[in-house]
Amino acid sequence: MGRGEPAGDAGLRGRALTATVCQGADHDPFPVPGALLAGGLLTMGVLHGVAPQPFDTIVPPWLPGSARFWTYASGVAELAVGAAVAVPRTRRLGALAAAALFVAVFPANVQMAWDWRHRSWPWRAVAFGRLPLQAPMIAHALRVHREAG
Repeated sequence: MGRGEPAGDAGLRGRALTATVCQGADHDPFPVPGALLAGGLLTMGVLHGVAPQPFDTIVPPWLPGSARFWTYASGVAELAVGAAVAVPRTRRLGALAAAALFVAVFPANVQMAWDWRHRSWPWRAVAFGRLPLQAPMIAHALRVHREAG
C-alpha cells in the first residue's frame, strides 16, 4: 500500500494483479483443477530427471530397453503434458493426454505393488494404496478436459 492510499485500494490492486497473472494468452482464467494437474505433472517430470533411481525401480522388467530410458521418457512425457495443460490454448488436449498418460504408467504402479508385497505393512500400504488412486487422477484429468472445452 502506497502513502496516502486507502487500505481498500491495495486489496483491489492485489486482486487485479492476481487476475492478470492467472490469465493465459487467451485471457482464459487458469482454474484450480488445471493448475493442480499441470503442477503435479511438471513436478513429477522434473523429479524423473533429477532423481531417476526410485522411478527406475518400478519400471516393469518386461519393457524393452533400460529402466532409465523409460524413467526419462516418462518424465519427458509428464513435462510435455504438464506444459500443454498449463497453456489455455492446449489445455483441453493436454488434459486428455494426461488421462492417457495416467493409464499408461499404471503398470509401473502394479510393478511397485508386486515388488513391495513382502515389505513391512506400512510400505505395502503405500504400494497397494497407489493403485486405486490412479482412478481419481484419471477422472481429474478428464474433468479438466471437459472444463477446458
